[in-house]
Parts: sequence; C-alpha cells; structure tokens
Amino acid sequence: MNQQKIEAMRAGGKIMAQIFKELRDYTQPGMTGKEVDKWVEKKILSYGAGIAYYEPEVNFPGSICISVNDELIHGIPKDIPFEEGDKISYDLVIKYHGYYVDSAFTMILGKPTAAQKHLLSYTESALYEGIEQVKPGAKLGDIGFAVEKVLKKGKLGVIREYVGHGIGEKMHMPPEVPNYGKKGQGLVLQPGDTICIEPMSSLGKPDTVVVEDDDGWTVCLRDGSLGCHCEHTVLVTEDGYEIITQL
Repeated sequence: MNQQKIEAMRAGGKIMAQIFKELRDYTQPGMTGKEVDKWVEKKILSYGAGIAYYEPEVNFPGSICISVNDELIHGIPKDIPFEEGDKISYDLVIKYHGYYVDSAFTMILGKPTAAQKHLLSYTESALYEGIEQVKPGAKLGDIGFAVEKVLKKGKLGVIREYVGHGIGEKMHMPPEVPNYGKKGQGLVLQPGDTICIEPMSSLGKPDTVVVEDDDGWTVCLRDGSLGCHCEHTVLVTEDGYEIITQL
C-alpha cells in the first residue's frame, strides 16, 4: 500500500469536503455560475491545492463543473443567475501533493419539490449502497449491481454512458466503475486501491446528449428531465473502505 499516496489523498479529500460544506451555504438564488466558479478557484488556492480542471490535458473552462436542471454533468460555469427551485450539481477535482481527489453533490436551491427530493434521496442512497460493497476481494460488478438496484427501486433512469473510475496519480485511471453490473463480475479490489463511485440518474429517460455549442462539454438529458450526480473518492482498506472526500 502506497502510504504517501494515501496520506496525500486523505488531506486533499478533507480540503474537498470543507470546500463543499462551505459551497452549500454559499450558493444562493441570483448568483451566477461564473461567480461561484471564481469563489471555488480562490478557495482551492487558499488551501494550497491545485485546480485540476485547468491542467492542459483537461483544459476545462472553469475550476468546477456546474450542471443546472437538465444538465447532468460537465456543465460550464455561466453568467445566468441561479433561480429558486434550480437543481445544481457540483463536480470538483483537486490536486494535492501530486495526487487527485474527485467528488460531486447535487442540491436544490430553496424548497425542493417532492420529485426533486425523491431524485436526490435515491441517488445519494445509491452512492452509499455502492460504497458499502467496497472491501478487499469485492468485485466492481458488486458495486454496479448495488447502485443500479437502488436507482431502479426509485424508478429513476440509470445513466450508462458515463461511469466512475480509478483515481490517484491521475484524475481518471483504470478501472471503469459503472453504475450497473452483475454481482461477482469484474475487477477484484485490493487494499490501497482508490476509486470514484458516482451514480448519475434522471427523473425521465436516461438518454443523454452533448451540447456542441459550448465546446462539447455539457452533457444534458435528451428529454429535458432533471438529472442528479453524486460522487465520493473511496479507499479500499485492509478490512473495508474509507470515504476520502468527507469530513
């Protein structure tokens, strides 16, 4: 087990979790994505971490992905003010002492509708059900099966085109960690592995489309329904798991 990697990712994960805790409170109706983006940029740098999305191989036009309403993932920060009732998904990668951590959460501005509450509740439950499967000897199919089961129980669309991933020395590494699968299939997890589990769901159909007029970044739901995205970086320990990106 690479102790240097684990300690760096633990420290980076705490920074990530702290930024997200403050970001929930900071986000208000009337603000724009661009304002939030600048705030996040300053926060990352104030903690002595690196902005992963600015790296040349990524070249994303923002320090954080901000996906509003029918935008599912990879939303570019915009000048459009947030409104009461908006669904906002935040997805962030930071680099700390040479290693990456990745996390995402979805929130509703103001009072959520019953449908919004249902979407967030089941997708968050799917994330933690997937994490519960993590231990040495478990297989990636066990995680995907657990995530998919919860999303289907909630009658949500299960996004299949985009998946979780390994993480550490790079932002995206093998293996792929799908949000669907069969128990007992796929790669076997070992102590010291670090993976991102990230359920993505929809209130409608799961079909997605990439918006080409913003450099091909933003992924939207084809039917215009609401999408949800939750993610944690997880370490496989000697006897189970540790969620790196939570306080």
